[in-house]
Amino acid sequence: MSLKLELKRKALHMTGLSVPLIYLALGKSAAITFVLIFLIIFLALEPFRLGEGLRIKVKEKLGIPEEVTEKIEREIDGIAREREKRGIGAHIYFTIAALLVIYLFPREVAIGSISVATLGDAMAAIIGKSYGRHRFKNGKSVEGSLAYFITGLLILTPLVGLKMALLASLVGMIVEFYGLPPDDNFSNQLAIAITLYLAGVR
Repeated sequence: MSLKLELKRKALHMTGLSVPLIYLALGKSAAITFVLIFLIIFLALEPFRLGEGLRIKVKEKLGIPEEVTEKIEREIDGIAREREKRGIGAHIYFTIAALLVIYLFPREVAIGSISVATLGDAMAAIIGKSYGRHRFKNGKSVEGSLAYFITGLLILTPLVGLKMALLASLVGMIVEFYGLPPDDNFSNQLAIAITLYLAGVR
């Protein structure tokens, strides 16, 4: 994926920061409600994203001009990973993980985990694409991984302290690097949250 398309994808991905912001401003219940609403919306729309036949029927019923829908579909296809074109979108994995993290873990853990998974992933991709010179077989770079790690430290240190931030950022970086299944947008948040909780953050 080109840097331009990666930037578009990460700009969309960054909307995930609205979740910890709402948690900070309005509390746990509001954050859970917010995430639940969007999860329901995403699940309702997912068959239309994947099913061309359904999209055609909707276009015909709503009378949407062909050129408009074609432009939207090109944009979506352009920023989608290959696996997302045939299966569940990353936004659904992210939303389910965010819901679990908010519900199951303490405030600082939830806010930190979601923020690092969102911003750290974006920084890793952007720095890796722009400045990655030392690459691994999976296409990831030392520079991108370091960008993730530093981002994690900056976010987590004020929330949980330097020692815990170092540990969780390292775990998050490793999970992001290997892209653990079912999707790194799911596994990254949970890996950081579980690490902090097991390490004693309450």
